[in-house]
Amino acid sequence: MLMARDFGIKKGVRTVEFITKDMQPEDQQMFLAIVNKYGFTRFDTEYPQWIIEKFRDSLWQLTRELLLNLTAANSIYAFDFREAQERRLFQDKAIGNCEQILKELEFIIDVFPVATKKYTPYIQLVEKEISLIKGWRKSDNKRFNDLRNENANTATL
Repeated sequence: MLMARDFGIKKGVRTVEFITKDMQPEDQQMFLAIVNKYGFTRFDTEYPQWIIEKFRDSLWQLTRELLLNLTAANSIYAFDFREAQERRLFQDKAIGNCEQILKELEFIIDVFPVATKKYTPYIQLVEKEISLIKGWRKSDNKRFNDLRNENANTATL
């Protein structure tokens, strides 16, 4: 939903006074002369569509990879230690995807002038997903330790 709403970026309008407030007096006079000559009173502030698309594509890809890694991990019911390791690897990759999503959201917040609180629910969802995956991984540990012990016993025979 965040991506569909262009990351919460408001298309705004800036007044001439807002634009000229930090200009040096001589630049301000020159700018105001041009503005008055051509009748400009307001200026749209909008980020280029390409930057929104870049962030959208990046988050889409990371979310897709997260889904694929979760599906792959869930599809492996380990009967031996090698399968257990493979399942764990996909779980680790999914956690990595979540961390990448968090970093991408931080980058978006740095680039766009949006209130951080708008992103808080999304950040909390990703952090909850990390906790759930870690809990899932932890619940696998006992069974995987049994498989590791079986693997060690088989290797010594």
